[in-house]
Amino acid sequence: MNKSDDIAEHDEEDLYEHHRFHVDPGQQILRIDKYLIDRLPKTSRNRIQVAARNGSILVNGKAVKPNHRIKPNDDISIVMPYPVREIKLIPQNIELCILYEDSHLLVVNKPVGLVVHPGYGNYSGTLVNGLVYHFEHLPTLPNNYYGRPGLVHRIDKNTSGLLVVAKTEDALTNLAKQFFEKTTERIYCALVWGNLRYGGTVSKNIGRSPKNRKIMAVFESNLDGKPAITHFKPLENYGPVTLIECRLETGRTHQIRVHLQSIGHPLVNDPEYGGINIPQTNLSKAQKEKIEKAMSLLPGQALHAKTLGFKHPVSGEFLNFSSDLPKSFTELMAFWKKNPFGN
Repeated sequence: MNKSDDIAEHDEEDLYEHHRFHVDPGQQILRIDKYLIDRLPKTSRNRIQVAARNGSILVNGKAVKPNHRIKPNDDISIVMPYPVREIKLIPQNIELCILYEDSHLLVVNKPVGLVVHPGYGNYSGTLVNGLVYHFEHLPTLPNNYYGRPGLVHRIDKNTSGLLVVAKTEDALTNLAKQFFEKTTERIYCALVWGNLRYGGTVSKNIGRSPKNRKIMAVFESNLDGKPAITHFKPLENYGPVTLIECRLETGRTHQIRVHLQSIGHPLVNDPEYGGINIPQTNLSKAQKEKIEKAMSLLPGQALHAKTLGFKHPVSGEFLNFSSDLPKSFTELMAFWKKNPFGN
């Protein structure tokens, strides 16, 4: 992992901001948009009103409109897409695999090797650069010059699969609220080392590794890192490896990769988290060479964001999308089916 990859990967919570306020006992009755403007000086009134229109402003647990009048001792919660980043985007004609598109959003199937958004030392050749080229105007936040337009979630450079991208500010705000409230559906497929016979849940905090700041680590103490929850279940066993399904409750950096490593089942071909080492000691030299040759065909870790579901921000219809595993992934699975070492 180079420096630009490290800087580019952050928790999904970095894509939206969450604020809470408790109204003072002596506060006069006031429209909520005016109240919030005074407390969010870098946020425009329009952004606040968009958040309210999309049910992203709650007063005492209930969604309110921009003209709602707050009272003393009210509790206010607001979720919005993150403010402007000072990165001017370069439109680039990058081939995109778009599975769905309307006037509000699109769903794209990202290939392995494509960085999602610009970051330090990596300002071009990303999915976002391709999106800017694809349609001239992304969500109309102030100035429209920021590093992650339309994004409310992401996947690693060397992970393939589905992403939803908003095309309007209302859609962006609505989708951000869904991801924040964990009402979306996300299913990943992964190949992991070991004969994983039973499903389960990994609930371990994740944070930067104290030994290597370029990768993540799990922490046994709840005082360190951030809470992260991954549910998994085996789909098919191929001897030394198992095809599994993972469902996310949280969106931490490298979450699936570090969680599975922590239970002794790292992703196949994952260089940062122990997946390039063949753990079986009873294999012959010829078998190991055969495995290494098969793994070399996979350009990244064996992880694919296969299923994505969410409510359409305008119609309210629940949309569910599924993408095929990449050819390199299925070829590696075919290799294991033909060569079930250890069975």
